[in-house]
Amino acid sequence: MPAKTTVSFAPSALGDIQEMQAWYVEQLVPAIGERFAREIIVKVEALQIHPDMGRIVPEFGVATLRELIHPPFRIVYRHDGNRVRVVRVWRSERLLQLHGFKPVYPVFLRGEE
Repeated sequence: MPAKTTVSFAPSALGDIQEMQAWYVEQLVPAIGERFAREIIVKVEALQIHPDMGRIVPEFGVATLRELIHPPFRIVYRHDGNRVRVVRVWRSERLLQLHGFKPVYPVFLRGEE
């Protein structure tokens, strides 16, 4: 059995989860926010054994920047060697913007012809 990968959350990802939970509290359905938070944690824990199970983030096309889809959320993480760092947990419909990465959006998303 392969060695486990170390998994951690960046402050930005923890903030995303807290904001998501707060939004569901505002909608008067806090149990849904709590359920999503638990499900996201479980999904991330699987990265300890299968760190490349997520797809490459299409906006960037960088092999070390990957994502898991847990509708309606994208769990974006960076896989470097034996470490995984979750960097964002965003709604799926949002285009991703990360500090230090230049997106490679398709032309129709950039507004070019």
